[in-house]
Amino acid sequence: MRRFSHFAAIDWSGARGERQRGIALAVASGGAAPALVRPGHVWSRAEILDWLENAAASGADMLIGFDFSAAFAFADRGAYFPEWHDSPPDMRRLWALVERLASGDPHYEAGTFLSHAQARRHFRHGRGDVGDLFAGGAGRLRVVEHHQRATRQAASVSNFNLVGAAQVGKASLSGMRLLHRLAGRIPLWPLDPLPATGPVLVEIYTSLAARAAGLPAGRSKIRDTAALDAALVVLGSPPCGGTGTISDHASDALLTAAWLRAIVSDRAPWAPPPLTTTLAATEGWTFGII
Repeated sequence: MRRFSHFAAIDWSGARGERQRGIALAVASGGAAPALVRPGHVWSRAEILDWLENAAASGADMLIGFDFSAAFAFADRGAYFPEWHDSPPDMRRLWALVERLASGDPHYEAGTFLSHAQARRHFRHGRGDVGDLFAGGAGRLRVVEHHQRATRQAASVSNFNLVGAAQVGKASLSGMRLLHRLAGRIPLWPLDPLPATGPVLVEIYTSLAARAAGLPAGRSKIRDTAALDAALVVLGSPPCGGTGTISDHASDALLTAAWLRAIVSDRAPWAPPPLTTTLAATEGWTFGII
């Protein structure tokens, strides 16, 4: 399997505003304990993009996980946005559409995309504000999300849902604007061929790391440094050695960076049985779902 020297995890946020306390970035290098990048800093999405661009320029052998969806469901209906003439046929053109409609939104937000007359039909925007083409129930799911639910590996929600603490739609849309800028500069697995050297992006789900570290489903958030160190040890990582409390965003990033290092040499995460070239081009896949 491909070797990496560094493992980064980005806990992401799609909330409005320039700086987000919900964003955290951690890196595990070699066999050392994972460490936060700029601990205590309140990140902006633009700063994360700058950091990623620097990783691309450096050519570092780094596996970089981001905690948002790279695409919407496609396989179930043969389209991201049925009944919309401009619905794109693949992931890269999805990112381009989001960027084109949201280009005037500050801080990589995507409110203008969501207010578009055709786009808004597909989303649950709020209680009592549901698009007429929103699928109902949990909303449309990608193949990877159906698979992770069926195998009980995870229970992610539809990114067509914009309501509630667990919603990931806004984060995914803001993330797509970054992926649009990084296309051709940092390969994204499984969309792009895996290069022999340099950085690679993968979609992650931080709850997978928590479960691998022994945390029970539904109680995967760590806010205590002693609990974080115990979870890191389960993953074969040196502890961070801090004391006191820690934000769950920071602990998610730290734990997931160590988890990426722990599983990267396994074949299974790189070759999940349901993954096809068509899925790779349209829906993508969450690294670690097998």
